[in-house]
Amino acid sequence: METATQTEQIIDTTAPLMTALEITSPKQITVKHIPLPEPADDEVRIKMEGCGLCASNLPVWEGREWFTYPVQAGNPGHEGWGVVDAIGKNVTDYQPGERVAAITFNAFAEYDVTKASNLIRLPAELNDVPFPAEPLGCAMNIFDRSDIRAGQTIAIIGVGFLGALLVQLAHSAGAKVIALARKDSALNLAKELGADEVIKLDDHWQIIEKVKELTNGNFCERVIEATGKQWPLDLAAELTAVRGKLIIAGYHQDGMRQVNVQLWNWRGIDVINAHERDPEEYLKGMRNAVQAVKDGVITPQRLLTHVFSATDLQKAFETHHQNPEGFVKALITFNNR
Repeated sequence: METATQTEQIIDTTAPLMTALEITSPKQITVKHIPLPEPADDEVRIKMEGCGLCASNLPVWEGREWFTYPVQAGNPGHEGWGVVDAIGKNVTDYQPGERVAAITFNAFAEYDVTKASNLIRLPAELNDVPFPAEPLGCAMNIFDRSDIRAGQTIAIIGVGFLGALLVQLAHSAGAKVIALARKDSALNLAKELGADEVIKLDDHWQIIEKVKELTNGNFCERVIEATGKQWPLDLAAELTAVRGKLIIAGYHQDGMRQVNVQLWNWRGIDVINAHERDPEEYLKGMRNAVQAVKDGVITPQRLLTHVFSATDLQKAFETHHQNPEGFVKALITFNNR
């Protein structure tokens, strides 16, 4: 098996430099020193405190034939937070020193720039707390689109970071939650976070029979698929009740999918692809996540299981790829935060 490597490259320049991590080729990360970006008139520059690793980042690191390498330095980091460092001349809503989370795309770097309209402020209650607001906002938006109500039975397939947050949100809404996961640690976590029932993701037909038994043959009003894989997507349809809603929260980016349209037709299932693309919706979800954390509805700190220094991004990816027992979410941090 080929061993992943991490190398260092220094660009010869007299301009101020910053450290950025570049996926140079599959499973190879280069530590680069590149010019510090300057914010445009409507932009801010953020001194990053840290960035989460997203499941959608993993295929870029692993390699796919449709990706082009090297990837832009800092990319595809999009779960960053930090402190405003500099502002463009037309920016009036933010000042240097304010702690923020943002929609950015090159956050595997010491600094990143984005439009001022892509920021949310982080309140004082979250000072010194790692806060990858973008994936938290995704969970809030998925929950909102799932239309979960008290008294419903909800199946959540996959208890990674996203699935664990959705377990908390569904439980808080008064739904009966059935959580399905492959790892024992994930099943235990789901119980801790409020799941009423947990089922091992192993035997397809036994799972269907178990859920049928738990629901008196009616199956689940809502099923959230949070893995991004073909088999759990197949299973999700089987667990959805007549006129129920199947919510696709997993990020399916590694090829085509087949779906059982006959089953979808027969049961009259509503299928919801719960990924937002409107920046305003992202920001709304991020603001809602801040409030949910302040209110104790979600407790993401429990889920941030593996923290690495930024220059250990290679190790962070390897850990995410291995997905060992106990792993939920990896972060990289700058400035020892």
